[in-house]
Amino acid sequence: MLDGAARKLIQPGLDRSGTWLAARGVRADHVTVAACLIGLVAAGLIASGEMVAALVLIIISRIGDGLDGSVARASSRTDFGGYLDITLDFVFYGAIPLGFVLYDPATNGLAGAALIFSFYVNGASFLAYAIVAEKRGLSTDARGVKSIYFTTGLAEASETFFVFGVFCLWPGWFAPVAWVFAAICLYTALSRIMQARAVFAEPVSET
Repeated sequence: MLDGAARKLIQPGLDRSGTWLAARGVRADHVTVAACLIGLVAAGLIASGEMVAALVLIIISRIGDGLDGSVARASSRTDFGGYLDITLDFVFYGAIPLGFVLYDPATNGLAGAALIFSFYVNGASFLAYAIVAEKRGLSTDARGVKSIYFTTGLAEASETFFVFGVFCLWPGWFAPVAWVFAAICLYTALSRIMQARAVFAEPVSET
């Protein structure tokens, strides 16, 4: 929901940095992998109880996640780069809640499992929509130039980043906040399914 506004604020800076990196031979795939690895280290720090350090790395990781697209646009975009970006995004989004589960399994286990489940359902609805949209030749730039069709929703990257920040700053609130955000993610998936029903309801014409 907030991704569009956030992109307008940070995109110019990301594009300048991406152009600078691309001119020095840095590839977008390198940035994508580095951002994911930093996120995985953050998850390990969470499991060890180092919440502030983890939050710093989460911020760096998400900057990298936005920066890779800018590097790609300043050099060369590939389908593999888009594939790698979305795949490693899901690795990151699953790893952070898992870190909190490992940090306190008794308190966070069930809520963490519910949150990861909601990410799975939301991600499936997102990717399935993108596949059918591609099949029908649909396109959108609502979230900038992307390798796949992006649908908007109540729970997007900005909201997830904010929730992860809350988790790190107030880890004792992980379980109740995770339950609430899981419900928001499932609502987002349901609204996307309803949107797909409205857009894709017509039979596919045979040629």
